[in-house]
Amino acid sequence: MAEPPEADRLTPAEVAQVRDAAERLRASVERVIVGNRHVVDLALVALLCEGHILLEDVPGTGKTTLAKALARSLDCSFRRIQFTPDLMPSDITGITYYNQKLGEFVFREGPLLAQVVLADEINRATPRTQAALLEAMEERQLTVEGTTVRMPSPFLVIATQNPVELEGTFPLPEAQLDRFLLRLRLGYPSEEDEDRMLQRFEAASPLETLAPVIDAPTLVTLARRLQRLYVAPPVRRYIVRLVQATRAEPAFELGASPRAALALFRAARARAALDGRDYVLPDDVKQLVGPVLAHRLILSTQARLRGRDVEQLLAEVVERIPVPLEG
Repeated sequence: MAEPPEADRLTPAEVAQVRDAAERLRASVERVIVGNRHVVDLALVALLCEGHILLEDVPGTGKTTLAKALARSLDCSFRRIQFTPDLMPSDITGITYYNQKLGEFVFREGPLLAQVVLADEINRATPRTQAALLEAMEERQLTVEGTTVRMPSPFLVIATQNPVELEGTFPLPEAQLDRFLLRLRLGYPSEEDEDRMLQRFEAASPLETLAPVIDAPTLVTLARRLQRLYVAPPVRRYIVRLVQATRAEPAFELGASPRAALALFRAARARAALDGRDYVLPDDVKQLVGPVLAHRLILSTQARLRGRDVEQLLAEVVERIPVPLEG
């Protein structure tokens, strides 16, 4: 694969613009989210890649709050959809109806046609509704009664689900999980962070005062610029070897897809830009292996019976792959 000319690579000045935008987003979100900078930075990686985010954690850890903070920090159209078992595909995509005054059929758009969509408790929706969401996430379009409707740009889905609540839920199919760039988990805060949270929310929620710090055209421009951030051949090959190692691992019934390799490649570029670098390091890749790949892998029956954990096994795979010495 030929290397891009120097003139086509992202310049240090352009990287500085990406980092500046990310710092403004981080400062905005951290007014609400306390003590979770690592998770916030991963969310920024997804935004800069225009990738979808799956927030998976136990109830009450701030999943919806993080999603709303991200949405309010962007000057983009925003809608929240509360997923329930009785939600129909047309409830989120919209419908075509006959307008008697106009004498013609008119499309009335649903809440999915927004630039940032918070899909709350996504695993409570039926497979039919999840399939409608899947088309929008992957194809960036909807099909309503034979009519194709393009999604706005940018289009970001921030979905939440509670893994401990199984009654009345429909597990997300592997094909849909593969459409999420990252899966994030906030976890419980430390004693100090929880005390700071109580102080911050003592009078009123700071979420209500958040204002946009980046508009939609800027986000699209930054995402396009990241496509020119340099990735050296040894680092690119390192990504390929990591992904292929998951397919050869007997403990995984399903390894990472080529889409997963592309997601890791894109996310590593954004991670480098957040640190103000115009090139990707192997450490950028290693930091993202878990959030990008873990939710795309399926354990074998033997691994499940032995009580093995996907993240733990993935970490073991990473340790076996030699890290490139330069790049």
